[in-house]
Amino acid sequence: MTEEHLPASQKKEQQNIASTNPKRKKWLSIVAVIFVICAIIYMVWTVFFGHVEDTDNAYVGADTAQVSSMVGGQVAHVSVEDTQSVKAGDTLVTIDDRDAKIALAQAQADLAKVKRQYTQTQANNGSLSSQIQSTHDAIQSQKAQVEKAKADLERAMSDFKRRQSLSASGAISKEEYTTSQNALNTAKANYNVAQAGLSQAVSNQKVAQSNLDANNALIKGLDQETTPDVLAAQAKVDQAQLNLERTVIKAPVDGVVTNRNVQIGQTVAVGSSLMLVVPVNKLYVDANFKENQLADVKPGQAVTLTSDLYGDDVVYHGKVVGFSGGTGAAFALIPAQNATGNWIKVVQRLPVRVALDPKELEKHPLRVGLSMTAKVDLKSKS
Repeated sequence: MTEEHLPASQKKEQQNIASTNPKRKKWLSIVAVIFVICAIIYMVWTVFFGHVEDTDNAYVGADTAQVSSMVGGQVAHVSVEDTQSVKAGDTLVTIDDRDAKIALAQAQADLAKVKRQYTQTQANNGSLSSQIQSTHDAIQSQKAQVEKAKADLERAMSDFKRRQSLSASGAISKEEYTTSQNALNTAKANYNVAQAGLSQAVSNQKVAQSNLDANNALIKGLDQETTPDVLAAQAKVDQAQLNLERTVIKAPVDGVVTNRNVQIGQTVAVGSSLMLVVPVNKLYVDANFKENQLADVKPGQAVTLTSDLYGDDVVYHGKVVGFSGGTGAAFALIPAQNATGNWIKVVQRLPVRVALDPKELEKHPLRVGLSMTAKVDLKSKS
């Protein structure tokens, strides 16, 4: 049956099918093109961008140097202002040093006194040695006196015994007998006195020897600079000298002065914080990556960074230094309490420390707290 003899309904159906086929082919072609484009985009992303992890939650940081007063006193002069650049060793603050100078003079006087005492102790050795020699001579003299008194005693005793035997027969008078007896008593007393003098001389020698030994113990094996008293006095002088030097407070590092809170005439205590010095040539970036971005991030990998300050025209180059010991939430002042019935999982962020190139920082200075965008090249060598 030819198309001319078909019913009207069949003719209409064939016309609809004929008009639908080109549209279907057109849509299939469009879908195929979209699929190819997506495949190309995926391949391009995988090849050129798939090896990069990036975040814009990154901020410039620095190990700032806090300038504190090591001595108390009144501020005599402040040499810097906020935002001023300083070099290490530049004078920042001067404290009135008159009290420190007096303390140093007192310590120096005490040191001189102790050194003089050492010299006196050393000189005492000669005096005590002379005393020992003198007591030796006194002992020899007392020994001679004892021998003389002993001889006198023996003679007096012999005379008394002879007169005692004569007195019994009446050959001598009673008066002569009494005189002989008194002479014996005197000789005994003189002998006892001589022995006591010898004992005293020996005792004096022992005392002198003891004093000499004690004096030697103070200086034996030492000289004027190494005796304990001199060392202690010297330490006080050194401390006083250090306190005097600390009245001039200097910059510990190169950097920029910030948060200055000291004024002329202000009385500061030991440990008072005066200002901060930010080492702008040693800045770093803490990039807070999501935890699901860190699987392939390793220390040593290259990082490119841009800042909101300079825009995309200035690119910094750095390296991953390491990872923080915990997430920001873990070290928050009030940590999150997840053991609750209405807990909702939140992706955490872990700070990653990135070191910056000092030469690039010198050309394009940054400041602490500025926002950065960091991109880690996962294919770079770690």
